[in-house]
Amino acid sequence: MAVHIFTTGGTIDKVYFDVLSEYQIGDSAIPGIFVEANVTCDYQITELMRKDSLEITEEDRKLMAAELAASEHSRVLLTHGTDTMVQTAQLLAESTSDKNLGDKTIVLTGAMQPASLRVTDSIFNVGFAMAAVQTLPPGVYIAMNGRVFNAGEVKKNRAAGRFEANL
Repeated sequence: MAVHIFTTGGTIDKVYFDVLSEYQIGDSAIPGIFVEANVTCDYQITELMRKDSLEITEEDRKLMAAELAASEHSRVLLTHGTDTMVQTAQLLAESTSDKNLGDKTIVLTGAMQPASLRVTDSIFNVGFAMAAVQTLPPGVYIAMNGRVFNAGEVKKNRAAGRFEANL
């Protein structure tokens, strides 16, 4: 069972540039994380974009849905910035009936701290999401902070720095 990983940027892929005193989206951290973790399952990585999630548009979300639907794999992991991850998960969940996504297990994950930092949640979140995408039934999920949420039943609690149920 191969996992198709799509990357969109977000905090997980941010790198710090001293000269500019700001973060920018760099190369995907996923290949490096997988090498360090000695990941041996079959996977394919496709970079869709390099954007902060606050810059992701509805057209970008539709592109994500189309690309995920076109994938030959039924297990899909989507890395995404956390600020609008919930909106993207909701659009994907709503698209399952008309975009050939209904038979896929789609898990979104990201990070509150860039993978390039020594203290980061990205490595745990990616590993947790890889396990989730291989074991969950078809549907759209968010895997963050050691929990799996159904799309539409989750919110980001910015003050607490975590995702939690939105019931």
